[in-house]
Amino acid sequence: MGQIKPAILLVDPVRNGAAYKSAVKDMGYAVVSLYSRRYSTAVSDHAKGDDTSLYAYTPDSAVDVLSTVDHDIRAVVPGMEAAVHLAGILADRLGLPGNDPSLAWARRNKAAMRERAREAGVRIPQFRLVHEVPEIAAAATEIGFPAIAKPTMGAGAHGTTLLPDAGALSHLEIPETRDIYDEPIREWLVEQYIRGREFSVNCLSSDGDHRVVDMWEYRQPDDRDYDFPIWDNVQIDRDHPDWHQVSRFVHEVLTAYGIERGPSHTEVKVSADGVYLMEVGARLPGGPATEMWAKYSSVRPFHDSLECYLGKRPSIMDEPLGFRARYGALAIRNDEAPGTLVAIHGLDLLAECPGIDQILVDCEPGDHIPVTRSMDSIPVGAYVSGPDQEHVLRALATARKLVRLEITPDPAPESGSSVAGRSGESGRAR
Repeated sequence: MGQIKPAILLVDPVRNGAAYKSAVKDMGYAVVSLYSRRYSTAVSDHAKGDDTSLYAYTPDSAVDVLSTVDHDIRAVVPGMEAAVHLAGILADRLGLPGNDPSLAWARRNKAAMRERAREAGVRIPQFRLVHEVPEIAAAATEIGFPAIAKPTMGAGAHGTTLLPDAGALSHLEIPETRDIYDEPIREWLVEQYIRGREFSVNCLSSDGDHRVVDMWEYRQPDDRDYDFPIWDNVQIDRDHPDWHQVSRFVHEVLTAYGIERGPSHTEVKVSADGVYLMEVGARLPGGPATEMWAKYSSVRPFHDSLECYLGKRPSIMDEPLGFRARYGALAIRNDEAPGTLVAIHGLDLLAECPGIDQILVDCEPGDHIPVTRSMDSIPVGAYVSGPDQEHVLRALATARKLVRLEITPDPAPESGSSVAGRSGESGRAR
């Protein structure tokens, strides 16, 4: 055995992985990475930056391989949504700071998440759990319309479908058979659709004390029902009329799910009868949030999160957040029909516009472009910033005027075939 070195265990660090690895080393720890999914190991450079790379697929096998490591593990950190359950169990098995292990599954599986909410008195939509696509119709009919169907182990809106009315069930097809992590979809939640404003709330927690870092509103192009919330996302201020009731609700949610330390990302809807929990994730948010925090605030998302997981209290829990700008993001979606991309117009002009921080392009001419149903099918996106929300909204509107997708639609399908619930909007279950 060599010299015992203090280390931090990162579980499936392939999304925020590089930034977490850099922060771990900056704090003087070795990087021990555990890869538990084929999704993670399929990334060609997934082990880059590791001091030790391990591979295991269950808590028992993970504990076994960790017993062979010549490192003193001080904290366990989920690198993405799919790692939340395993990281929570491992922290408990290793006797390290973590979140309530008895609720680890409820922080990952959406059916267990709903059951826990019912036990804890957290307001949620009516729901049914089904295990076969044909069962969705009966569940939706029982709940009433509009309804939503979504995989219980999914993320990024992948595989979710709006069911606007009974007519949507006549030829019900859900094309996704595997989730965003390429695992088979074995069960779905069928839920009541909640109409209202939708928000995401990003927090840091230290020993059960929760602090809201920021809050975002998901804005849509019109008032139609939707199942994919990403169109314009705008960071809101504390003077927003829903800020305080949403903040109180999210504090209650984090406590109900045993989230005592680390980052969290909670999504809610505010309806006429109150705030509803859509889902809670015990991990850093995706999208632009962490990049914008690092660029425009005093928050050090990866360093501060690591301190929480180490059982320490980062200074940002008590100090001003120091935001130097407001920000937002947008998705240029394909809401019409699948087809072949001919061109993306306006990108050169967009790059010259004030307030445009980053342009994200995930396609090129000649690619097949599906209807945008999830985070992994957004053709073009952008992050924007400005001194206040007015400037952010102006930048978002400018981007939409400039950028246009030119797509040649696929040939029309044969008569009688359909995919339920698109209604001109696409995306995640709500």
